[in-house]
Amino acid sequence: MADNVAKLPALFISHGAPTLAIEQSATTSALARIGQNLPKPRAIVIMSAHWQSAKLEISSNPRPKTWHDFSGFAPELYELQYPVAGQPELAETLAHQLTARGITCSVNPLRACDHGVWAPLRHLYPQADVPIVQISLPQHYDSVACYQLGAQLAQLRQEQILVIGSGNITHNLQALRWQADSVDQSAKAFKLWLLQQLKTDIPSALDWQQYPDYKNIHPSDEHLLPLFFALGAGQRVSVVHQSMTHHSLGMDIYRFD
Repeated sequence: MADNVAKLPALFISHGAPTLAIEQSATTSALARIGQNLPKPRAIVIMSAHWQSAKLEISSNPRPKTWHDFSGFAPELYELQYPVAGQPELAETLAHQLTARGITCSVNPLRACDHGVWAPLRHLYPQADVPIVQISLPQHYDSVACYQLGAQLAQLRQEQILVIGSGNITHNLQALRWQADSVDQSAKAFKLWLLQQLKTDIPSALDWQQYPDYKNIHPSDEHLLPLFFALGAGQRVSVVHQSMTHHSLGMDIYRFD
């Protein structure tokens, strides 16, 4: 029977600090609009920068707990819950499919929901009514490996499943200024350069470490790599939202069609 449901995009979300969960900002408004305007997914498959693993894992937890995987923030953050369901059957199916294609992976029935997942999803789907399957970020993966994994899962977009990479377009915690209205021009220049590569030259985007002084923008790569996971699932980029916060933290949201 023909499926007349529109193909969903893949998304890259800059999730920022855990305080995103309780903020009302241009970023959270953009997330809310996405949730209101897209056809409602039957599930979300999401890679978060905050689940790094030795090998590829897929969460099959039917009721992942809301994990407050941070310290030093306001007490109200630790009281928040995002009571979303998992989808073990989908996790098992994906694991079988990837294994059959020669990609080593396993399911993890215990994984909790880290803030790279629940903080943005709290604005995207505030009712916590779209089940999630979380994909880990293997420590040995680079931009190309993440891109190739996203390409392996691209068909999910035709099955009413929303593919998301959750990280940050810029992420140097040493450069943060929490109360500042200023903008780190070097971080802004990097994200504008990378967006141009995404639009015009994907191989150049994948080679993002060619950028001079990239280590001052991403001292480690785990917050940028989910971008390439989303890119692999969608290819054609468009900007949903662009901003900077805390001086150096880029909060861009991109969709890939």
